[in-house]
Amino acid sequence: MRYALGVEYDGSEFKGWQQLGESGCASVQATLQDALSSVADAPISVVCAGRTDAGVHGECQVVHFDSDVERSPRGWVLGTTTRLPPSVCVRWCVPVVDDFHARFSAKARRYRYRILNRQVRPALYRQILSWERRPLDADAMHRAAQALLGENDFGAFRSAQCQALHARRELQSIAVHRQGEVVEVEVQANAFLHHMVRNIVGSLLMVGAGEKPESWIGELLAGRDRNLAGPTAPPQGLVFVGPLYACSWKLPDEVTL
Repeated sequence: MRYALGVEYDGSEFKGWQQLGESGCASVQATLQDALSSVADAPISVVCAGRTDAGVHGECQVVHFDSDVERSPRGWVLGTTTRLPPSVCVRWCVPVVDDFHARFSAKARRYRYRILNRQVRPALYRQILSWERRPLDADAMHRAAQALLGENDFGAFRSAQCQALHARRELQSIAVHRQGEVVEVEVQANAFLHHMVRNIVGSLLMVGAGEKPESWIGELLAGRDRNLAGPTAPPQGLVFVGPLYACSWKLPDEVTL
């Protein structure tokens, strides 16, 4: 039987979704697999919709796994969550057909990046907020970001460690808005390159702070030169909101187009 899970996690204490643990820090994947295997009393491997880096969080990461063990969806959810650390939980479990694939069946993926914009660093919520002391013009950041829409070569926002075969991605939406002291960047694409969101945010911050004009983002995109773009934004402000699937898979509404 194949199952899909919705998984929520605080990435602060992990070395990423898949990266091997160091200094006592495990990966989210290994931690989840250990808990599932304990419930099944048999080894279980999971496949995720999108890997996240060290320090990046997941609001509704979707994974699938196969098991011959008979457990109810509620049993998988509660049994697995009780065996997970407080920083990880399974939100839901849905039986799916055998050709469902958490990664390849996804039509889109969504990320959110949140920046506390004030002179003093955060004390509360510091594990889920980035920080920028310089005043940011969120409206200018939003206008500049619209140059990234559509199918483009995002080489300017790709890390040197990226293993993707090419840099073309379809960025379907991007919005920047302010809520009090927090500036939020929301982005959706068919897929993302390694560090793509954090590199886009790092460049938008330079526009928001007045260091670069709004037209600069479009120039970076056209130039495809990572060395000319802004720095990579810190990981703690980034949340993988989750993937989106066709309604035919009959998954929960939050991950359905």
